[in-house]
Amino acid sequence: MKEAIVLLNMGGPNNLNEVEMFLRNMFNDPYILRMKSSMLRRFIAGMITLTRTEKSQEIYRQIGGKSPLVSLTRSLVDKLQREVGDETLVDFVMRYTPPMAHEVCTRLKELGVAKVYLIPLYPQYSTTTTQSSLDDFEATAHAIGWDVITVEIKHFFASTTYNRALLARIREALNGDEASGYEIVFSAHGLPQKIVEEGDPYQRHVIAHVELLKEMMQEEGIGFGGVHLAYQSKVGPMKWLEPSLETMLHSLTSKKVVIVPIAFTLDNSETDFELSIEYAEIAKEIGFEAYRVCRCPNDHPLFVQALKELYEKMR
Repeated sequence: MKEAIVLLNMGGPNNLNEVEMFLRNMFNDPYILRMKSSMLRRFIAGMITLTRTEKSQEIYRQIGGKSPLVSLTRSLVDKLQREVGDETLVDFVMRYTPPMAHEVCTRLKELGVAKVYLIPLYPQYSTTTTQSSLDDFEATAHAIGWDVITVEIKHFFASTTYNRALLARIREALNGDEASGYEIVFSAHGLPQKIVEEGDPYQRHVIAHVELLKEMMQEEGIGFGGVHLAYQSKVGPMKWLEPSLETMLHSLTSKKVVIVPIAFTLDNSETDFELSIEYAEIAKEIGFEAYRVCRCPNDHPLFVQALKELYEKMR
């Protein structure tokens, strides 16, 4: 039986012309805008896209004219392919920008793939990310008549190997400095409080993930002056998870901080622009002596190894 590993992620614009597509597809996702009326969703998505496209294009101009996420995913796929060998194909699907599910499912069907291992690249589970990506892949496979067996994983924040990759990035950010001279803030992508109250486990997973990392840091002698959790990327007037990252920065007594983007496996506009540019300016205004942002695991060898381990456990 021919098999494939397919990594799933939200995607990001490959160029400035794809920014509009990215926004339109994201806000038309019923897991993102949850009103019952699809007509109302399309209307609101159209308005959001119309008002945000130009501003979003400017953000991507400042980080090289595109999201780094897709090229980083290609590198991750290439390295994972080398690790698992040629008998199992490795591919990837983006939710909102190419390559999307129809393209990839059609290609894998034509190659005779009969079993797929789906690994969403979200460490913590959320209906807005994990479930959206899984449902999109499976609905597309069904729509093209591909009778494929799918095996899914819902989250992997408890993976020791993956967390070792995060610790490696934290050490890189410290660059030889003593951790005790810094506070560390794990920054997770925010989520409307209403979605959590409806049963989405994302917040519980994030909190549990931070606790695991605190234990690992203690075991490895990485002792920060303070360990905190905050949330970024709030959009709109609804109540979102708190505290916000900006509130957290204002509350820190130390003016030396390391920010860890705990909800992202691959760098994107939220890390390269929001954390590394926008929040860096806020930290400067507050008077921080040092403000450092960890890189995401990206194609780090330990992340590649973690994905291989996940695949082997799924078989």
